[in-house]
Amino acid sequence: MGKQRRTGYNPFKHMRVLPIAYDSLGVRSTCTFVETDTTVLIDPGAALGPSRYGLPPSPPEEAALERSIRKIRTYAKKSKIITILHYHYDHYLPDENIYANKILLIKHPTKFINKSQKERAARFLEFIDDTPERIEFVAGDKETTEQFEFGKTTMYTSPPVPHGFKPTLGYVMMCAIVFRGETFIHASDVQGPQTDEATNWIIDHNPDVLYLSGFPTIFLGWRFPKRNLVKSNENLIRILTETDVKTIILEHHLLRDLHYKQKIGPVLETAERLGKYVVTAAEFNGKEPVLLEAMRKELWEEYRKTSSTSKRSVKSVGRKKKRA
Repeated sequence: MGKQRRTGYNPFKHMRVLPIAYDSLGVRSTCTFVETDTTVLIDPGAALGPSRYGLPPSPPEEAALERSIRKIRTYAKKSKIITILHYHYDHYLPDENIYANKILLIKHPTKFINKSQKERAARFLEFIDDTPERIEFVAGDKETTEQFEFGKTTMYTSPPVPHGFKPTLGYVMMCAIVFRGETFIHASDVQGPQTDEATNWIIDHNPDVLYLSGFPTIFLGWRFPKRNLVKSNENLIRILTETDVKTIILEHHLLRDLHYKQKIGPVLETAERLGKYVVTAAEFNGKEPVLLEAMRKELWEEYRKTSSTSKRSVKSVGRKKKRA
């Protein structure tokens, strides 16, 4: 098993969990590499928000995306199993080389899926054709948790749960990986969690480390009511108090708000009281969070200042040469 930088947030002794690309690492993504006696890559995709503050992605964001995609491709080569938990473009790359000769556990392409994701799933399956070793469609009904054995590793996939409070944006699935008494859950884009069904599945599978997408607080008050945030915080507190979880990696939608910690105060207070952690993927990796999308306005201002200074310097050099 490869080495992983140990932090106080990482309790694993037998399992390696490595966030590859995440919002706290500069891009929209939840890509995670897991190593046990097998290797799993979860959600091998990354993207940038097309518009924020009325601005396109900044040069630092573009650079972060290039780095992230290279890293995803590197870890795809190391992985025997790839999971795609839903069909948004920040969760999978349309590159058949990534999936060739892999075992795919992927969200069912025709059941519990909205129109846009169904179309994307069909294009994806046509694109990869017969290059994977095997494809398993999962999360096709509301009652079944499916179980897969890979050596001494057990993987569970959840029934479909809404992408947020209701399935306007479609459904996602969650997955749990269990190895030598340790459990990691990747809860995908549950945005909170806002629903009891997602929360109960997480509690039932009792993770040591849990990743999930936090509440999209940048939409609070106009796309989503405050009561949904209250419900999300209540569900997170339930998970902290009703499971043995040591660390929650709370990420993705939540981290598009520079002031996100103010919105989850009760959760952070509960975690501190219990001696548990609620952190970003960057912090889990022992790094400082870099919230590039949330900082887009400042990044463009800095870029324009730098660009303007460079142009003035070039003009000044040109004038000096003429005088010489």
